[in-house]
Amino acid sequence: MADQTTSSIVIDAPAAEVMAVIADFESYPQWVQGMKRVEVVARSDDGTVEQVAFDLEAMPIKDSYTLAYDWHGQDDVSWHLVEGRMLSAMEGSYQLRPVGVGTEVTYRLEVDVSIPMIGMLKRRAEKVIVDTALKGLKKRVETSR
Repeated sequence: MADQTTSSIVIDAPAAEVMAVIADFESYPQWVQGMKRVEVVARSDDGTVEQVAFDLEAMPIKDSYTLAYDWHGQDDVSWHLVEGRMLSAMEGSYQLRPVGVGTEVTYRLEVDVSIPMIGMLKRRAEKVIVDTALKGLKKRVETSR
């Protein structure tokens, strides 16, 4: 997976509020387009989420998959695919950076699928996922303030 899609958005809220929404996995079906089901399947001894199972129906990707999460301080989280049906690989991250009175959120995503797909189509699908997720995150954070 050499290629990745990266995009950023500024959210009118402190980083802690943004990360709280990112970490509230059970609420994803309320604001993540195409997310049908989310279940936290593993936590560390201190309660930190380690693995989450998802059911996603966002064309062209329809899959059930599990991601493992790595938390890097309070402003950076990354993940990688543990298992999936259609997805053969997924790596991503959210990185938060204070800007003025808000927070710049950078979303990086690399996806590979088990079926043959032209690289350009994969990148387009990643871009749709990233842009939709960032817009959904912004709306969720800013309307819950």
